Amino acid sequence: MKKILTLILLAGTLFSFAQNELPDDFLSSEFHQERRDLVREKMPANSVAIFFASPVRNRANDVDYVYHQDPNLYYLTGYKEPHAVLLIFKEEQDGPEGSYDEIFFIQPRNAMAEMWTGRRMGINGVKEKLAFNQVFNNTEFEDYNIDFSKFDKVLFYDFYNDVRDTNAEGDLYDLIVSFKQKAGYPTEGDLTIESSANNLDMETLDQIMKDLRGIKTEEELNLLRKAVDISCIAQVEVMKAMKPGMSELEIQGLHEFIFKKYKAEYEGYPSIVGAGNNGCILHYIENYKPEISSDEMILMDLGAEYHGYTADVTRTIPVDGKFSPEEKAIYDLVYRAQDEAIKACKPGVNIQRDLDFAIARRIINEGLAELGIIDSANQRHLYYPHGLGHHIGLDVHDKGNYEYLEPGMAITIEPGIYIPEGAKCDEKWWGIAVRIEDDVLITEDGYELLSDIAPRKSEEIEKMMQEPSPLDEFVLPALDED
Repeated sequence: MKKILTLILLAGTLFSFAQNELPDDFLSSEFHQERRDLVREKMPANSVAIFFASPVRNRANDVDYVYHQDPNLYYLTGYKEPHAVLLIFKEEQDGPEGSYDEIFFIQPRNAMAEMWTGRRMGINGVKEKLAFNQVFNNTEFEDYNIDFSKFDKVLFYDFYNDVRDTNAEGDLYDLIVSFKQKAGYPTEGDLTIESSANNLDMETLDQIMKDLRGIKTEEELNLLRKAVDISCIAQVEVMKAMKPGMSELEIQGLHEFIFKKYKAEYEGYPSIVGAGNNGCILHYIENYKPEISSDEMILMDLGAEYHGYTADVTRTIPVDGKFSPEEKAIYDLVYRAQDEAIKACKPGVNIQRDLDFAIARRIINEGLAELGIIDSANQRHLYYPHGLGHHIGLDVHDKGNYEYLEPGMAITIEPGIYIPEGAKCDEKWWGIAVRIEDDVLITEDGYELLSDIAPRKSEEIEKMMQEPSPLDEFVLPALDED
């Protein structure tokens, strides 16, 4: 008993100490409360919305991947721990301790577990730091009296049956099982949702979250700007440090070292570093080419995640610091398409119709035809196979509406041309892959280019690559090859 008490006291002391050492620029509890109020405002009458934490993912054997919270739950709570569920009610509910309009079930404090896997906030921490009133341990959810049948709508995201049972009482697996039983979610034998309950709604909640998350507040933009600036500085420093003979992994490591140097916790997505023909693979993440040659370009698509918010910046540069005539022709074509699309960004514009097809795709097709790579500007081809852009935020492909741009939207503009080896064109174009991706904020009367500190023009890139790099002094001893 004495050992257990000592562990509990130690865990409490470490928790308090750790809280005092955390950065002070996270989203505020007032932000999260306002977001929950806005969700409630958009919910239909007599409804309840349920948000679950992300699952813990196993990497191998007894090692898990670094935990990353479900973006919706983080957006609404600021809570970064697993095994939790949030309930938001449209109208106030009556309970034994008075009325309430939200309940949060979280993982309990556990001195032994915290010694191994990290400190937990617990009920008191969530109440004090995240400003919740109704907070309970997740172990209490199963027996908590919630009659879902009395609501006209029960709003939630459907499940994908990929949550492990950790055998810990009240874990995410147990929370989902309890919810399904309480809400009358259909069992495996049921063919339709209507066979079990007709108030389960798995569509409305996603639209509510798209409406909210697609428009960034100033508090969010402060974090997003930091993520973008960090990502751009990494691009600039790697331009200076680039030399033939480096590996793709080394280039990835330089970017991610700079992310960490600026205290960005994670990468927003697996880093893409593709030299030569590898750049033609859109989501190339092996980054395993051991030696990059001087006659190649390298496509670098990397984004820092800072306090949950993710940048998405791509630059394509010549490894030897000088574009060849063919590389420059393709690069400048992509740049022109991107630049014209960015200049056209403003409220009321449609990304696909007005920016992609009317501007970027037209410019690229006309340019490819002019270079003789395709026969005519109307020819169908796969040299530009993806869309022009997407929302960024808590997800790299963030939630948001795409019909028309609105002030406060943060999007990417990222045209590209990829000509793989063996393509049906002159061999001099083979292995050239170019993507230029920038982050753009839609303003009341136009746009703001968030990622402007990383050079985009071919001449500016060549000039930057002549600058000395502080990373040149970072020389490690050679490994024994025997």
